[in-house]
Formats: sequence, C-alpha cells, structure tokens
Amino acid sequence: MRRKVKNLSPDAPLLHPDHPRPVTRRDFIRQGMLAGLGAVTTPSLFGLFANPGEARAALSPDLETLKNSCGIDTLGGGKIPFICFDLAGGANIAGSNVLAGRQGGQLDFLTTAGYNRLGLPGDMVPSIVNPDTNLNDFINSELGLAFHSDSAFLRGILEKVSVGNRANINGAIIPARSENDTGNNPHNPMYAINRCGADGELLTLIGSRSSDSGGNSLAPADQVDPAVRPTKVDRPSDTTGLVDTGKLVGMLDQADAVAVMEAIQRISDMKLDSVNTGISTDQ
Repeated sequence: MRRKVKNLSPDAPLLHPDHPRPVTRRDFIRQGMLAGLGAVTTPSLFGLFANPGEARAALSPDLETLKNSCGIDTLGGGKIPFICFDLAGGANIAGSNVLAGRQGGQLDFLTTAGYNRLGLPGDMVPSIVNPDTNLNDFINSELGLAFHSDSAFLRGILEKVSVGNRANINGAIIPARSENDTGNNPHNPMYAINRCGADGELLTLIGSRSSDSGGNSLAPADQVDPAVRPTKVDRPSDTTGLVDTGKLVGMLDQADAVAVMEAIQRISDMKLDSVNTGISTDQ
C-alpha cells in the first residue's frame, strides 16, 4: 500500500534535525541585534550632518588632504587635456594638410618632388606663388601651426573655432612613416603622453577600444606600460559606471550627495581605526 505524502504549506518552515528553528526579524529585535546596529551607525551618521557647514559640494579639508595623499590633487596632472584621434582608415596629414619641412622646421621647405610624395601637386607647394592669386598664400598659421591653406582639416577647424579662440591654439607635427590602411602602425601616442606627466582625475588613460593602446593602431612596444592600460569608454554608461553612487544623486542634490559620501568615508575610517588585526603594516 502506497504511503500518502502530506504536502507542506508554502509558508511552512523547512525543519532539519541538525539545524535550529528558523529565526524571524522579531527574534533579532528581541535579542537586540537590530537595535545594536542602529545604535552604532545612526548617531555617527547624523552627528556628521549636525553642522550644516559640512554639507557642501566641495570636499572638506580632511578629505582634501586624503585626496592629495593619493596623488590626485591636481586635475590632469597639471597638463593640458589630450585627445588622440586614431585614423583607422588612414589620412594624409603631413604635406597636404599640415605642412612638413626639413630640419629647420615647417617653413624649411622640401623640394617639389618631396611635396609630391606627400600628395601636393607641383603648382600648390607652399614655397611658390599661387598662380591663381599671384600671392604666396598657400600657408595658414592662424592656429599656431602652419597648415596648407587648402587643407580640409583646416577648413573644418576654422568652421567651428571662433576668431578669438584661434590665437589660443598651438600645435606641432611629427612626421612618421606608416603602412597603408592597417592597424599595425605603432604610432599611438597615449603612453608617451602619460610619460610626460599627463594623468586623469578618475582614470589615467581611456580609449574607445579594448586594446592595449585604447584605439585601432598600436603603441610603440617600448612605451607600453601595463599599469596604465587605457580603460574602454565609448558610451555614457561607461562614464557613469566609473563612480557609482547608487540613487544618491537622484534622491539628493549634489551638495548633500557629497556630504553623504564624506560621511561614509569618515565612518569607515572610524571603524577601521577601532579594529586591531594583530598584523603590523609591514606584514
């Protein structure tokens, strides 16, 4: 005769002979567990907000000192922000866009044959008079860098940059030989720029690809530093994911959100200072 199986209610506890009975939230309250947690954190948290002067968007002096000790006291390492445009399909920069010269600089002109190899026809080399205007107007230096006046790069930049800001722009050209339309050209300058001292506030280097250089082209092998490998950031969610404050910013304004994060830092420090791990700092 088959034994009848009794089905348990969905709300019935699953008992095991080697386990104690399930504990409810009320049991925790009765034993003082939840009340004890509130006694530890609540006065500490709200005590930090007792002074309205501490609830501001700028970091408090003690946290500014902590930030400085982490080596992030200067935005961008004090350097000019740098963006590298990795032209995956290739582009003729030297010659027909930005003028290239010999040892004397951009205006130490190449020969006509030299400019021909860079894509400039003989009647448009910068060293001659423009046959259409009878002027030597193949050179434009408005951006602090000598462009060919017929440069498509120059036209695009001048279309967007105001006349007043053009005087604040400077530049340089570093000619380099590369293969055609390939990602094997070791010309990516990101690591070299970092070696010169450039640094980010949240990340040292970022790129648009998950590659060692952060882009399509390769970085020179002797410049690659695995410690500062670019982090891929190619969409807004990648940026917001770098610093996740949960729903703080949605629930509070910026000043209060900063104050809450400061409180978390101070509480963490207080708790860690009260812990004795028995391990010295040099172990």
